[in-house]
Amino acid sequence: MTLELNNVLPTPLQEYPHASNSVWKNNFSIDFPKKVLLNASSGKGKSTFVNTIYGLRKDYTGFVKLDNKDISTLSLDEWVELRKNKLSVVFQDLQLFPELTVWENLILKNDLTQHQKEGRIMEMLEILGIPGKKDQVCKTLSLGQQQRVAIIRSLLQPFELLLMDEPFSHLDEENAAIALRLIVEETDKNKGGFILTSLGSHHGFQYEQELTL
Repeated sequence: MTLELNNVLPTPLQEYPHASNSVWKNNFSIDFPKKVLLNASSGKGKSTFVNTIYGLRKDYTGFVKLDNKDISTLSLDEWVELRKNKLSVVFQDLQLFPELTVWENLILKNDLTQHQKEGRIMEMLEILGIPGKKDQVCKTLSLGQQQRVAIIRSLLQPFELLLMDEPFSHLDEENAAIALRLIVEETDKNKGGFILTSLGSHHGFQYEQELTL
C-alpha cells in the first residue's frame, strides 16, 4: 500500500505554524510495508492525522491518496472493504464496546474475517498480561487494560497499514515494549506496515522512518 499526502492541511490547524518538515502542507509518500513513527507534542494533530487517513475526518485541504486513489472519492462500500481487509486502527479513545466483555469485543472483530484462531487470541491476551480479564466487562477495566484490548483487536484482521494513535499512553515502558513486539510480529505476518503516533518516546524500537507534525 502507498500513502500519499499532497499539501494536506486540516481546517482546525490552519492558523498554527508548522515546521518545514511537517507532514502538513507538504508532499510526501510512504510505500508499505514500513514501520513509521509519527512524533509530535500534544495539539499538533496526531489524532487528526490518524482520523483523516482512516476517512473519519474530511475537514482538510489538499489530497490524501491510498494506492493512488483520492480517499475523498471512495464510496461507503469501498471504505468498508478497505477497513475490513487493508486498514486497521487503534484509536486514542479506544472505541471499545463498554458493556461487552473483553472476549466479546475481540470475537466481534475477528468474526468479520476469521483472521485469527481463538487459541492465538488467547495467546495475545496472555502476552499482554490480561488473560484473566477475558470475561470482564470492558468498562470495568483500567485504561491500560482497555488499551491492550484495543491493540489486540486491531490485530484481528488482515491489514496492509495499521494506524495507531498513542497506543501506549497508559502503559509503562516495559509493557509498551511487550505490546510493540506483538504488534511488530503480527504486522510482519500480514506483510504490512504501521504508523504509530507518540508524544516523544521511541519505546526502544528502531523505526524505519520518522515523521513530524
